[in-house]
Amino acid sequence: MKKLLTACVVFCLVQAAAQASEGLISVKSSHDVPTTTDKLVTALEKKGMTVFARIDHAAGAKKVDMSLAPTELVIFGNPKVGTVLMKCGHGIAIDLPLKALVWEDGDGQTWLGYNDPAYLAERHKLEGCEKALDKVDKALAAFAKAATE
Repeated sequence: MKKLLTACVVFCLVQAAAQASEGLISVKSSHDVPTTTDKLVTALEKKGMTVFARIDHAAGAKKVDMSLAPTELVIFGNPKVGTVLMKCGHGIAIDLPLKALVWEDGDGQTWLGYNDPAYLAERHKLEGCEKALDKVDKALAAFAKAATE
């Protein structure tokens, strides 16, 4: 009985954690926010991705006399892949170009997060785009690894 109760508690905790970040893949970084973001931008540009914007949310907060832990958003993409995804379902255009968020948590740990392509496929009911989604998934994981290690 004790084992069953323990298993139920563990299952509930895992489910709660999964729901809290549904659709977001978060990778722990070995660097601070600016360094992680710089490394991400370098990796993206090296692979021919277009970096549309780099938004420093903490700087924006400072402009209105508020404080925010270091938080940066990078908006990037490649029309060769994005167009394929939009042909599978136009609704995904609301989530394109792709984005990566780099932030510092309350413990001072830096994280890099991005939308899980499988979650986007489910959200937008994409069918017939498995090859493109797999390519996006592998590319995002490689970019995150390059930025965080």
